[in-house]
Amino acid sequence: MKLTRIFDILAVQVEQNPIKKCLSMKKNGEWEATSTHEFLNKANQISSAFLELGVKPQDKIALITSANRTEWSIVDIGILQFGGITVPLYPTISSADYEYILNHSESTYCIVSDKEIYHKVSSIKNKVKGLKDIYSFERIDNCKHWSELLSLGKKILNDKKLKKVKSRVNPEDLATIIYTSGTTGIPKGVMLSHRNILSNVLSTSIKIPLNIDSSCTLSFLPVCHIFERTFVYLYIHNSLEVYFAESLESIPENIKDVKPHFITAVPRLLEKIYDKFYEKGNALKGFKRIIFKWSIQIAEAYEPHNKNGDWYKLKLKIAQKLVLNKWKDALGGNIKLIASGSAPLQTRLIRLFTAAKMPIVEGYGLTETSPVLSFNDIRNNELKIGTVGKPIQGVEIKIANDGEVLCKGPNIMKGYYKDPNLTKESMSGEFFHTGDIGIIDDDGFLKITDRKKQMFKTSGGKYIAPQVIENHLKKSLLIDQIMVIGEGQKMPAALIQPNFDQVRLWFKENGFPYENSQTGICENKKLIDEMTREIKTHDQKFGSWECVKAIKLTPDIWSIEGGHLTPTMKVKRKVVIHKYQSLINEIYD
Repeated sequence: MKLTRIFDILAVQVEQNPIKKCLSMKKNGEWEATSTHEFLNKANQISSAFLELGVKPQDKIALITSANRTEWSIVDIGILQFGGITVPLYPTISSADYEYILNHSESTYCIVSDKEIYHKVSSIKNKVKGLKDIYSFERIDNCKHWSELLSLGKKILNDKKLKKVKSRVNPEDLATIIYTSGTTGIPKGVMLSHRNILSNVLSTSIKIPLNIDSSCTLSFLPVCHIFERTFVYLYIHNSLEVYFAESLESIPENIKDVKPHFITAVPRLLEKIYDKFYEKGNALKGFKRIIFKWSIQIAEAYEPHNKNGDWYKLKLKIAQKLVLNKWKDALGGNIKLIASGSAPLQTRLIRLFTAAKMPIVEGYGLTETSPVLSFNDIRNNELKIGTVGKPIQGVEIKIANDGEVLCKGPNIMKGYYKDPNLTKESMSGEFFHTGDIGIIDDDGFLKITDRKKQMFKTSGGKYIAPQVIENHLKKSLLIDQIMVIGEGQKMPAALIQPNFDQVRLWFKENGFPYENSQTGICENKKLIDEMTREIKTHDQKFGSWECVKAIKLTPDIWSIEGGHLTPTMKVKRKVVIHKYQSLINEIYD
């Protein structure tokens, strides 16, 4: 069977390699598996039910879940099979955003995961003109349960009729509209076709070596984000067993249960994992601590493809046996590959994890590119740390005169929904403007240096690329989050959320008295002096005009719930500036 539509990947799995544990999630403390055949049968029931309800091809249906789950994937495929368009939404956005997106997308139905989301959506239901009904995956009073769709679909399912409906879905048909934050604050809808996403799945598969016979994965990044969603399709394409984590908090426990071979992650999560490893090792005493520190030094020097030579290889084996293998055991013991995306990852962390036999491959892309544009590959000298790899098959990347990364390929979006002007602005002929600044090295590897829109000028006319500086300064164990500021000011400065656990350990190790509240810690002069000293040490690789000259510590934990971070854990720069304007004023007044 030829793959031309997203849902074809499931049909092919049924034909060629059906598995008993295609999708699994925890219910009542036990993992509940859905087989390939059951997945397809239920997706067919969903397709039939919506058709019976009068939903037409190219009608929109919104999906909102607080955690990845089997039902979401079933409904997603079910909608796509009859030519419907999915509108996946984040669970963390406001009711006002739900109102805007549901109206703008003209969604006819909305399916939610739980009571909290249901109440947010139901509170604005009367303000959404075309919204006919809400269904829920969990049982909620006064809300229709998704099992009603399955029951309806099962009663009227006609395989021949549904097959005919599926055949009418064209590869160029719109498959999904994904809303991202716009520069004006108004969400913009990215239109992706079956061809856009499927081409990305097939080309990315070439870069990601997965063992079809034995591999499983734990999915925990938001499936409403195109990065994780495309990878779930990739897992289905490669017949991996997919386990959905219960929540971000449950990841450590779920990893121990599942023992995954492959995971996707974002830099913030990998930073937190390493911090836990380091905290435990640093607490050791005497010779054990010396061995731990030595092993870290060895791992930090790691170069792929045995470029360090045989003597280094021997030292690495010793470090792995004594320390690094324990890290892998803590993540289930089976990790063969980690794919990182969403934001730049510290090269130091790539070396550390890869040295611990958990190789990280960093990729790059945007929602508008379905998402992958480039990826590193652990095979055939195709991994270069500090880059986001070479373009995937079918994608062409070039650098504009101003340094912006431009791209074209079958994965480039159809445009922004109901916004032809913005669509036109984002394109130069066939090439899409990514908004990122980058270079392509002599070996063809792409390196992203900053966001075009995040770069700023000081009052002295010097350009600052904050992301590069931030990523470098986060090497300090005392820093959890950092944001470089200074647009229109005489010098760059930084807002910092300390790593409070590491800071408390630093106070203890040095015998410094301190007030244990987060506010007290942030006002401690010894800590501020130490952070300033560390920043000056790390700043040495930058020009004098790029060096951070002043800092302010924030007592809050920067979080998704607090509005500091996006659902993929990237810093919301405008929000952070607004929240801490008084601190910024203290720096520059």
